[in-house]
Amino acid sequence: MKFSCEKALLQNAILTASRAVSSKSTIPALEGLLLEAEETGNVFLTGYNQETGIRSCFQGEVTETGSMVLPARLFSEIVRKMPDDVLLFQEENLKVHISCGMSEFDLMGIDPEDFPELPSVEYQNSITLPQQTLRSMISQTIFAVSDDESRPIHTGSLFVVDEEGLTMVAVDGFRLALRKEPILEKNGNFEFVVPGASLSEVEKICRETDDPVDVHQGARHVLFKMGDTILIARRLEGEFLAWRQAIPRNNPIKVTVETKQLLSCIERVSLIVSEKLKSPLRCVMGEGEIHITTRTAIGNAQDRCPMEGSGNGLEIGFNNRYMMEALKAASREKVTLELSSPITPCIIVPADGEDNFLFMVLPVRLKADL
Repeated sequence: MKFSCEKALLQNAILTASRAVSSKSTIPALEGLLLEAEETGNVFLTGYNQETGIRSCFQGEVTETGSMVLPARLFSEIVRKMPDDVLLFQEENLKVHISCGMSEFDLMGIDPEDFPELPSVEYQNSITLPQQTLRSMISQTIFAVSDDESRPIHTGSLFVVDEEGLTMVAVDGFRLALRKEPILEKNGNFEFVVPGASLSEVEKICRETDDPVDVHQGARHVLFKMGDTILIARRLEGEFLAWRQAIPRNNPIKVTVETKQLLSCIERVSLIVSEKLKSPLRCVMGEGEIHITTRTAIGNAQDRCPMEGSGNGLEIGFNNRYMMEALKAASREKVTLELSSPITPCIIVPADGEDNFLFMVLPVRLKADL
């Protein structure tokens, strides 16, 4: 194998593909990056951790085709420290010579035969949407993905494609996040669940552009194609929460608040709450304001947030982090809180009447002596 390429192109490909490299594996090759050079001038870098695979492509000047596996961390550091110029790769018998300007390295690689093939994805269904749209949808739901491995299906996000477009749903037993977007290109109605870890990488790869991302659903895997990069993730199997039935919408109390103002109030009150000193927020929904208090071993805190409407004096408790994460994900200046009782969920939706996102946060039972 022999090729040359611009440092910046290679460095970007390494950064992308390395996201899927195993930090520790019983297969040494999976701790490295598979490097492949083709006659067409395409050079591919692949990282794979047996759950997520990322393959990135860039252009080089290929004079001899070939492939090998290089240790990901060392390879990345070598390229990063090289001068900003053209890099030359020459490989023979798994020994590669890397040079750039006055700098030279000789490394031993790993046989590419030891690197497992990425799963093939039979295209059963597909959708296409702008990268910035998918990135936004993931960002507004990923925080509610569960980390409880006893319910593996909820460690991912549900994709539902139907007449309304694309709906993404994440749930962890304490809250639910939902995001909708119309889809122009799709072929039928279908649904699948993608691991949260894989979606985090998709979010990082997607750019704030209208360039398309193609999502292809196969029998056991899902493929995301973003420009010159593909990401393959295994589908999660199981019975996802019946989310439509789980969301109460006929709530008698509906109040509107400025999102940043309520978030700031909760953040201030939360200063005396920590992992060691946990305490729920006690929220009293009064006339035109929410009175928020909490108490821990180091002291008390309270704040008030103006609101539009009446909460009928409802007293309800919330986990501070769950409320903050939902409000941070809300992409509106104002949101409406829908409430019913101290033991039923709080629904957070856009105040302007649109239904492109919905967050549900379950309440916390309050002690009478707080």
